[in-house]
Amino acid sequence: MTADTSLRFREFKMPDVGEGLTEAEILKWYVQPGDAVTDGQVVCEVETAKAAVELPIPYDGVVHELRFEEGTTVDVGTSIITIDVAPGSGPVEEPPPAATEPSLAAAEPEEEAQPQGRQPVLVGYGVAESSTKRRPRKATAGVPEQAAAAAVQAEMNGHGTTAPAGPRPLAKPPVRKLAKDLGVDLAQITPTGPDGIITREDVHAAAAPAPAAAPAVAPVAMPAPEPAPAGAAGAEAAGAPVAGLRETRVPIKGVRKATAAAMVGSAFTAPHVTEFITLDVTRTMKLVEELKADKDMAGLRVNPLLLIAKALLVAIKRNPGVNASWDEANQEIVQKHYVNLGIAAATPRGLIVPNIKDAHEKTLPELAQSLGELVATAREGKTTPAAMQGGTVTITNVGVFGVDTGTPILNPGESAILAVGAIKLQPWVHKGKVKPRQVTTLALSFDHRLVDGELGSKVLADVAAILEQPKRLITWA
Repeated sequence: MTADTSLRFREFKMPDVGEGLTEAEILKWYVQPGDAVTDGQVVCEVETAKAAVELPIPYDGVVHELRFEEGTTVDVGTSIITIDVAPGSGPVEEPPPAATEPSLAAAEPEEEAQPQGRQPVLVGYGVAESSTKRRPRKATAGVPEQAAAAAVQAEMNGHGTTAPAGPRPLAKPPVRKLAKDLGVDLAQITPTGPDGIITREDVHAAAAPAPAAAPAVAPVAMPAPEPAPAGAAGAEAAGAPVAGLRETRVPIKGVRKATAAAMVGSAFTAPHVTEFITLDVTRTMKLVEELKADKDMAGLRVNPLLLIAKALLVAIKRNPGVNASWDEANQEIVQKHYVNLGIAAATPRGLIVPNIKDAHEKTLPELAQSLGELVATAREGKTTPAAMQGGTVTITNVGVFGVDTGTPILNPGESAILAVGAIKLQPWVHKGKVKPRQVTTLALSFDHRLVDGELGSKVLADVAAILEQPKRLITWA
């Protein structure tokens, strides 16, 4: 007797890994069909508009099907993987196809889906409401057994039921995506892998230019509605130049897309004002070296950014009006009595701004530990969406690139952002004589609806005063 697929198979749906996000891109699968999985095991990594997140599976069983290839953007609530939770219980019957896929034959009428087991949701995030219906079951009556098997194989190979008859090339999803990016027709490749499976090497060999002009290469030069497929390969290589290409088009998505939208919204919503100050930070640099040798700071990340962050926190304490946000809907200024200090971090996926929660309450060693953890997590690409929400003010350190300073754009919803320039040895008048001193330039951008010139100037002047005379940290903190 055939097993009941409604009980045997479980569909894991794309969860809302951030608050209010509607889609995510599948970056990498960690499992393949046939792999055994356990409850809580990470099966894939996805990228939202805010961060890359690993998704754990909430079932025990065997992977039956991966619904989407790597690089595909999937809506929240859409099934991405099918798990056989009762392997070995009987003949394998194909689970119902996704609602967006054509059925292989007549389908039963749709009915409301009933909750089955645990919902696909990460710890700390809610389940997005969904109107997903139960997918129609296949009706095999009247369909020749061989035709049904061929149709199933066609779907597994990435072809719809309308594909022409004939043998279908076998290739794994990553290989199929590579062929698509390189503009290679899998049907024209002679497979070298086991059981007639096309490998990456087969695709690269087919994409390699022929010794002389050959008909197989001609289609690349023909007019097409889209850019040359090789351009996609260049984009996949992080924008690296490709021989023979004058341009490379990179899709705007993920963190880059979200950052662009946020910056445009901020620049054209909040009236920005930027003020600058150049100062002598020689004493601060000496204090950094002393702190590195302090046993209380052993094993902690100690650098100029740590003291600059502490100086900004002290300046906010002395000028609390700068730590606020503008509520346009209610026409109110929201004064914050806490500081979630954002630190702009450049990552391979783009600029992100995680923040240190309640930074105003932290001691210098605690602040150093939080900064170290924030930077390490960002570099690993493990920053969570929650870590990038709720910031009140931000620091961006452009000095690490040798830049003197800039005019930073406010992080949306915040009132101020401090740009830190490169610290350089320069001639400086010190005690009436020109001497080589460590000098830097700070730039403070602020929302002029919330912060007027006087308040902004006081905050910037206080930060500079502390960095010129770090002992003020003791008296002002």
